[in-house]
Amino acid sequence: MIRLPNWSLLSPLDWLAISTRWLWLAALLVVAGVRDRLSLPLVLTLLGWAAFSGVAHVLQASPRRSWWLGWVIGLGDVIFSLASIARSGGLSSPLWSGLLIGAMGAGLSYGLVGALAIATVGIIGSALLSLSLARVGVWALVPLGIYVGVLMLGAAVLGQLAERIRWRALALGAAGLDIESLLRERRRVNSVFRMAAELNATLNYERVLDMALELSASALSDYTPEKDHLMGALLLFDGDELRVVSDWRLTHADRRVTLPGEAGVIAQAFTSGAPILIRNPMRDPEIQRLVAFHSCRQLLCIPLAAGLEAYGVLLFGHPRADYFTSDHTELLEAMGQQVMVALQNARLYRDLLQEKERIVKIEEEARRKLARDLHDGPTQSIAAIAMRINFARRLLDRDQKAASSELFKVEDLARRTTKEIRHMLFTLRPLILESQGLVVALRQLAEKLQETHGQNVVVEGKPDVAEGLEMGKQGVIFYIAEEAVNNAGKHAQAEHVWVRLRTEEDLFVLEVEDDGVGFNVGAVDTQYTQRGSLGMVNMRERAELINGVLRIQSLEGHGTKITVYVPLTEEGAEKLHKPGFAA
Repeated sequence: MIRLPNWSLLSPLDWLAISTRWLWLAALLVVAGVRDRLSLPLVLTLLGWAAFSGVAHVLQASPRRSWWLGWVIGLGDVIFSLASIARSGGLSSPLWSGLLIGAMGAGLSYGLVGALAIATVGIIGSALLSLSLARVGVWALVPLGIYVGVLMLGAAVLGQLAERIRWRALALGAAGLDIESLLRERRRVNSVFRMAAELNATLNYERVLDMALELSASALSDYTPEKDHLMGALLLFDGDELRVVSDWRLTHADRRVTLPGEAGVIAQAFTSGAPILIRNPMRDPEIQRLVAFHSCRQLLCIPLAAGLEAYGVLLFGHPRADYFTSDHTELLEAMGQQVMVALQNARLYRDLLQEKERIVKIEEEARRKLARDLHDGPTQSIAAIAMRINFARRLLDRDQKAASSELFKVEDLARRTTKEIRHMLFTLRPLILESQGLVVALRQLAEKLQETHGQNVVVEGKPDVAEGLEMGKQGVIFYIAEEAVNNAGKHAQAEHVWVRLRTEEDLFVLEVEDDGVGFNVGAVDTQYTQRGSLGMVNMRERAELINGVLRIQSLEGHGTKITVYVPLTEEGAEKLHKPGFAA
């Protein structure tokens, strides 16, 4: 006998989950259309998700509803979300925020634990999806892994909010009280969802800044009509000072104000990590510098921070002394979390694009260097060989002894050209680096330079000194050393070059020192835009690719010393990039 669903069995929490689910699915469809990502496979995937949701709701309304049904629905949401991401661009998809649907549903059914469990499944699935879609090394996916992890932190925030809604709903049901507060929580969740959808639909950093305050103020309009008197500002750190990057009704003079963030309500917010509400912001030592807030009798400061790193603050002010209620504070705090997530996503995406452009420039410079080396070396030698063979051929009939001597010269030139080509092939891909390690590869480089150019290079280091480094990092260090040694021979006119490798606690250190003519480091750096060679820039950028630091010490007439520091551990990276690091 077929049992029809009994919709009266659904609790207010179930209806809240159903309404937010369909609202979110519609938002995903709209975002895909706006970003021009709609395709037949994506539409079919979203229709399948909608069908799955309909079946899930029918099962939820069944009298024989099982306790594990919520887990199955959450896992299904994760699977359909990952499928939608794959169908809409993969790593560049605008639908990553769809991973929040399963976490929110599990949070309403099982509380914070359920939201975090489904969020964990989403993180694992996202990592596997990224690895299957990307055609680059795993290291290049680290910013995207951080991006997905930050997005799932939003799921944790929504899970905590769902936990509150769940317990409050249970308390209301047990006491038989009215449902108005639950509806208010529903509006709050919908506002957070709407804002998350709009913020995560773009990866443009400037667009996120413009949308942050507008969406926050719009969310408050669901609670009170006094939005027209609301003032707001988004301030982000630029160096050691906070600058206004977006505002709501600030004066032109206020937009040029910078705040140190070391006193008053801003410092309290950073210290506590929670929103701070104050009266009479005119008395605050830093807020008083923003003239627009002088008319406000109440100000809410929301810190934007992730872990131990502070990014900035959201400021909201209103002329009414009792405007910001606890509901307003909780809503704006959730909004602040979503703004933080969106800012991090946009910043990581921007950094990833910049990193991609920098890698392309490095590869382009490598190709130009190879073309120059081929033109200046083997190409000229082969042309000389052809001329000498032609000359020897003409001598054969007239002076065989002279022709024989000329052929000996051609043979010697051919041998030297062969050595040059082999040396170039070695520097392009030193196979010995993969089989025997960095120290052996550098010693072989030194031997080839001695044979080919007569350059005296001494390599000092224990054979196992680079065992703590990944092979990719060893390759980068090899190319930095090779560039530095070549510069010493071509430009510094050095008789001796010393290449030293060692470890210092959590750091790997490469030193390349020569006894050449030296140069003025500051003057060369400032004139690099007019120079044809980018050797120093390439070395610095390669060091940055492996999270390292390159330093150059040189004086005219006293040689040059190039030092590269590469972290071996996370502690080493923190030490290396700490302001004031000194070896």
